[in-house]
Amino acid sequence: MKVLQKPTNARGTRDFGPKEMALRSYVFSIIKGHFEAFGFQTIETPAIENLSVLTGKYGDEGDQLLFKIVNSGDYLSKVIGDPLALGSKALLPQIAEKGLRYDLTVPFARFVAMNRNDIAFPFRRSQIQPVWRADRPQKGRYREFYQCDADIIGSDSLVNEAELIALFQSIFESLKLRTNLIINSRKILAGIVDRLGATDLFVAFAVAIDKLDKIGWDAVALELSANGFQTNQIDALQKLFNFEGTNATKIELLADFFADNTLGLEGLAEIQTVLRLADLNGFDNSNLIFDFKLARGLSYYTGLIYEGKSVDVPFGSIVGGGRYDNLTAAFGLPNMSGVGISFGIERIIDVMRELDLFPSIQISASKLLLTYFDEAGQALAINISNQLRKANIPSEVYPDIAKIKKSFEFADKKGIPFVGVIGDQEIKDQTVSVKEMKNGEQHVLSISDLIQYMSAK
Repeated sequence: MKVLQKPTNARGTRDFGPKEMALRSYVFSIIKGHFEAFGFQTIETPAIENLSVLTGKYGDEGDQLLFKIVNSGDYLSKVIGDPLALGSKALLPQIAEKGLRYDLTVPFARFVAMNRNDIAFPFRRSQIQPVWRADRPQKGRYREFYQCDADIIGSDSLVNEAELIALFQSIFESLKLRTNLIINSRKILAGIVDRLGATDLFVAFAVAIDKLDKIGWDAVALELSANGFQTNQIDALQKLFNFEGTNATKIELLADFFADNTLGLEGLAEIQTVLRLADLNGFDNSNLIFDFKLARGLSYYTGLIYEGKSVDVPFGSIVGGGRYDNLTAAFGLPNMSGVGISFGIERIIDVMRELDLFPSIQISASKLLLTYFDEAGQALAINISNQLRKANIPSEVYPDIAKIKKSFEFADKKGIPFVGVIGDQEIKDQTVSVKEMKNGEQHVLSISDLIQYMSAK
């Protein structure tokens, strides 16, 4: 006898039942509302992209985390050479042409390049869709997850950075989640290695520094040494990164460190401008922190970079983003600067759940369940439920003629807040006996009064 295998999710993916979806919808609705309030227009892009679109945009480590899709049909028969002898790098282009999107920014850049004649620039775009990464699953890190992105492309004004800071502040104020927004500039990071005489090691530097919170300085120092940094350069970096102070004192420190380094001073001036503009947005920006250790490993960033973290839960970043000047050039559209911010919905929800920040949310889509004793009551329930729906009151009819207790148990388990009972007297009087499940309060109401009563609840 064949033993049935217990069904499981693919690693790093999850199902979302009604209760979880109610929480997700709450967060999504707040984020969408603020996206709209800031004038962002919604787009969607396909889950599947050509690998030529995706590869080379995220750095070597990012490319390794791309989910590749094997070509349909007998793909191995078309391979030139021995598949086992070729090795994965040589074999991949022959058997896989497409992959699942890694983020929403690169597909957005492709979208802009393809639709350049139909877009009014600067273009404010919002996008909420799932992305996929072949990462190692762990707490707060999944292989399939949603991103909520807002980008402004077609302008290099630093007002756009300040607008995204205000967007960040407004969303988390509504969610009642205490956060810090950490900012830096890739120009400052490039200026640091340039000042140390290690300009050609910038990529290795940025990749290593991006791991600082995860693996600590000692491990980062070893990685820097393995990639060509000299001991005196590593010591200088450690001294610089050990500095603690206010945004103003950090700026003073770097101004002295850079001396006449043009790139570093340019990045520092941009940070000062963005901090000044952000002070005009009406929020308490004490949670806006300049940290010149912030790197963000994605290779397409060229200017200011962001990273948002929860104050009360050590959960890694829940927001990320930055300025990218050359991304659309890869798709035939040069000189198109953009800046974006991405809200990690999965981590935001996990943090809010851990801090018990969700309000009381109705799980059921229905506000009222109608139940009855016989076919005559069933017919009236069907009629009344459609009148309620026309009045924008979500309702449903219990489908079976059964003991009333069973329908009440159903409503309680599903989280429907009201139950309307239709018996012989209610049929005669064209009324409904309504019970509020939370407190047991009951009313006998005419159909018109029922609609008014439910509309007010």
